[in-house]
Amino acid sequence: MGLLLKNGMVLENSNEVRKDIFIEDGVIAEIADSIEREGEEMIDCTGMLITPGFVDVHVHLREPGGEHKETIETGTLAAARGGFTAICPMPNTRPVPDNVETLANIQDRIKETAHVKVLPYASITERQLGRDLVDFRGLKQGGAFAFTDDGVGVQSADMMLQAMLEAKKVDMPVVAHTEENTLIHGGAIHEGETSRRLKIPGIPSVAESVHIARDILLAEAAGCHYHVCHVSTKESVRIIRDAKRAGVHVTAEVTPHHLVLDENDITGDDPNFKMNPPLRGSDDREALIAGLLDGTIDLIATDHAPHAEEEKAVGIETAPFGITGSENAFQLLYTKLVKNGTFTLQQLVDWLTVRPSETFNMGMGVLAEGRAADITVIDLGKTYTLDKEKFYSKARNTPFHGMELESDIHMTIVDGKVAYKEEA
Repeated sequence: MGLLLKNGMVLENSNEVRKDIFIEDGVIAEIADSIEREGEEMIDCTGMLITPGFVDVHVHLREPGGEHKETIETGTLAAARGGFTAICPMPNTRPVPDNVETLANIQDRIKETAHVKVLPYASITERQLGRDLVDFRGLKQGGAFAFTDDGVGVQSADMMLQAMLEAKKVDMPVVAHTEENTLIHGGAIHEGETSRRLKIPGIPSVAESVHIARDILLAEAAGCHYHVCHVSTKESVRIIRDAKRAGVHVTAEVTPHHLVLDENDITGDDPNFKMNPPLRGSDDREALIAGLLDGTIDLIATDHAPHAEEEKAVGIETAPFGITGSENAFQLLYTKLVKNGTFTLQQLVDWLTVRPSETFNMGMGVLAEGRAADITVIDLGKTYTLDKEKFYSKARNTPFHGMELESDIHMTIVDGKVAYKEEA
């Protein structure tokens, strides 16, 4: 039996146009103004926006090794709840997917329990220790999405250059957590007005931007695709902008929390506001928005980083870095940046769909006949209060608990099958 989505609105050149979509055998079989088919399952999408399924190239699923924080099953349920049909988990698991056998084990777990498409990264170095490179060719053949040591920055310039040269040989991206460890000095939040006022050790902006500047020059020398994770500073945006103008193949992402929050939102010792990179200054947040709008930053990724409640139930200086992000990314950005006219709805959808797909040649992120039926259905008229106790994720670490949000995900469809449907 096929699936017919009736009376939904799709975006065409920023205009909302009413369309019906018929799905058969996991594929979009037809998109038309009106489709009538007998005997098929029909879903009334009146008043709903239908978009390509969201694509998140930066999440942490924690499995294997951190199942008390999150599992592939709960993390992919959370992703589906947020409208994501494809996600890419980082390799900071235990064991690290630094060899074909471990990567295959993770892929087996994905096949058994995932509710959305999961494309796992492999690490750049063995055990993410920055000492020995992995087998790039073997891991590519084993199905690695890309290579990253996310969670830690590759500290050796020579190690990063060798990694880029190996990645270039197999035509794969190097994806970088950019942080110079010698500049961190035990910091927990951004080094700025808030850290001084609260007397909390700060992480300076240059700890990020100096690594990006180094890596861009290395990427130019190696000729590889270099992608920057979770950009957070105005200096980083400037460096990436200049690199793109110089013809270096560099791309970048930004998180929802860095777009809507800054250091001024941290009013006390609250570990739910501790993430890496930290919330920067208001001028940094403005630079990130400008970078998205002018194309310096290519896409939005959540950096969904779940932790167990007891791990976050300590002071901000000792709690682990990271917040959840999968379940409310669109709603947060729509409420805070589309409703006020900063972004258009088309821009937001593109940064969550076609742009990540194009950046990594994924073949996703579009609504078109003959393509996989990965679809997100959104109720733009709904308002709700974010309640962390209702998360599908195992984790509750969010600074947005209690926030009033406009819009919500009504349904998420993966390969023609409903992966999430809003509870009545």
